[in-house]
Amino acid sequence: MKKIGGSLRHLRREQAPRYWPILKKEYVWTVKPSPGPHPIDRSIPLAILIREVLGYAKNMREARRIIAQGKIKVDGVVRKDYKFPVGLMDVIEIPETGEYYRIVPHPTKVLYPVQISSEEAQLKVCRINGKTMVKGGNIQLNLHDGRNILIKLKNPAEPVEDTYKTYDSLLIKIPSQEIVEHIPFKVGSRVVIIQGRNVGTVGEVLEINQIFKKSKSIVTIREEKTGNIVRTILEYSFPVPASTQITVVAGDENV
Repeated sequence: MKKIGGSLRHLRREQAPRYWPILKKEYVWTVKPSPGPHPIDRSIPLAILIREVLGYAKNMREARRIIAQGKIKVDGVVRKDYKFPVGLMDVIEIPETGEYYRIVPHPTKVLYPVQISSEEAQLKVCRINGKTMVKGGNIQLNLHDGRNILIKLKNPAEPVEDTYKTYDSLLIKIPSQEIVEHIPFKVGSRVVIIQGRNVGTVGEVLEINQIFKKSKSIVTIREEKTGNIVRTILEYSFPVPASTQITVVAGDENV
């Protein structure tokens, strides 16, 4: 993975992720995302999203003013930091216009906002990237966007409540984080590819072939639209609900 450098406060445009919609040679510097829920190479600074992608500002000064005035919400929470990193499956809300967007995988733009309804904006899909045992023998689920959800166990010796595995997904309400649905990663699951040359592809898992490390398992997927067979690694696969109306692809279709 390419190391993104610069200084502690600034980022050279030439070192910014290639999918950021900025001109690389127009200026030397660009906005460097603040430390937050998504890494630099898998996020877009809120100001760039507002100015370059959604077109609510003509320049950075306008974008910073809009954000500082508390006019933008991310996952139901007002964000006033123009450097806040916005990433995969985040929900952007503009209360003044009544518009809602979800950041989804895109075949060429990698991360891209698609407009969604106010009802869908109350839900978010998060992948379980890790599990930790905490005080009292309870389980903490570490999600892809930096969230932690505590699963309380009645009897840690027989954890019947712990049905969750790494790389499964959760459908949660935002901002309350109430779990609505558990989406396991298994053969037959519906997934969207979030990285690699097949990014943005949605399909059904046909086979999971683990040789060494789980995250590098080869996953065979049948694409929904074309029926084509594609392969990727498990780390790039993101389980999504099969029935709940959640937009996970760029375009006008809700899946």
